This record gives sequence, C-alpha cells and structure tokens, in this order.
Amino acid sequence: MTSSYAHRARLVSMSANDFFLLLPPTEGKALDGKPNIRWSYDTGIFGDVLATQRAQVVAQLRKEKGGTQKLLGVSGAHLTRAQSSNMQLVDAPCLPAWQRYTGVVWDHLDLASLTATQRNAFVKRIIVPSGLLGRVRADDQVPDYRLKMGARLSPFGTMSKFWNEAITDALVATVKKRAVIDLLPNEHRAAINWDLLDNVVRVDLVSHSGAVVGGHNAKAAKGLLARHLLVSANADVRRTVASFKHPEYSAKVTT
Repeated sequence: MTSSYAHRARLVSMSANDFFLLLPPTEGKALDGKPNIRWSYDTGIFGDVLATQRAQVVAQLRKEKGGTQKLLGVSGAHLTRAQSSNMQLVDAPCLPAWQRYTGVVWDHLDLASLTATQRNAFVKRIIVPSGLLGRVRADDQVPDYRLKMGARLSPFGTMSKFWNEAITDALVATVKKRAVIDLLPNEHRAAINWDLLDNVVRVDLVSHSGAVVGGHNAKAAKGLLARHLLVSANADVRRTVASFKHPEYSAKVTT
C-alpha cells in the first residue's frame, strides 16, 4: 500500500480551504448526547450515500445483541455500555464527532480551545473513517457506539473491507483535486483504496532514530501534530511537517 503514495506526494497549498485531514476515531467516547438531536442512517454530510450500508451494519449488530466481547474488544462495564449503545443507535442522542471522540488524539487536538471561527473552519476539513458509520466529518452528529474498523462482523468480514468501496467513492467525490493529509493508523488506512486518490500525503510520527512509533505518547503527539497542520499558514506541507516540534518524536512525510 505504501507504494501507492509514491507518485502522488506532490502537495499544493495548505490554506484552510483546500486540504482535508484524515484522523481516526477513538475507542473512548463521551456519554449521552443532545436529546433534541437524534441519529438516523442518513445523518451527517455523507449520510445520504452511506445510509444503506449503515443500516446493514446496525441490523447485524442488533442480531448480535450489540456485539460480543470478541467483536467489541472490551469486557465488564465497558462491554455492557457498548452493547446497550449498539442496540439503540437509531434515534440515539448525538454529539458532534469532535465532541464525541474523547481519546488521546482528539484530546490533544483540543478543538474546544480554538476560536469559534477557527473551529468552524477546521471541523469541515477533518474526515474520520468509522467502523460503524463509514466516514464522518468532524462536525457531523454522532451517537455513542463501539465498532472498530478492524472488527470482523459476520457476514461482512472486517469493517475495513466492508466499507472500502463506499468510503473511497465518497472520499473521491468530496476531495476532488484538493490535498489529503493522512494521519491514519494502518487499521483505518485499509478502508481506503488509495490508488483512486490524487494528491495524498501520508505523515507518520517517528522516533529520533527514524522508527515509526505508536502507543499513548505517540497518539498524544499525533493530536498535537494535527493541530499544528490545521493552524499553520505555511503553503508547503513538507515545511509544515518539518516545523513540528516535539521532545520525543518528529513528523515525517512517508511516500
């Protein structure tokens, strides 16, 4: 998959109006939501084109009573909450995705601390591949749920395989010729056919020795990197990436 980036790492402008940032969702999510905003299959900017597939996934989750411990990857109270949420998705109270996702990456992206003008512009540029929802924009209304992109939900196989065509088609239609900055982990990268996208730049965090890194600290750094990319006015993405400062990691364009 990495080779498919090689011929298209030619970034143009980095202004707030001509690039999209791909970020993963989080396992940690805020509880509840706004009672006057309810979720349905066609909720959100991509809802019209993804509603059929969303309905299929929701129906299968209901057949499995919200999902098994193996499918959802949690136990105890976390499993009980996940199953309950997955059984009550239609008409569930919502929060904007940027408020629903509360994991390390999004916590350090910290959109809440931006000005309203900045935040309103940036949330329209952040696209999130989701095991349940296919893909959402950061300002889309999202229910509480749990379903990883790498989960295997019978009879669909992995959610990344199930969603690949629909996510890719919707992404191509959305971004057109604008730049796409990829900060996704491999689990979510598998949900996109990169050969159909132009002008993609993949950015990874690396240790000072050059190794690609993961883990809690790396997720925190990824959130800071995402914020850096959004707020920087530099028109050259490579310079913007190179200017990211962190005591443990560097950001690297990998093609």
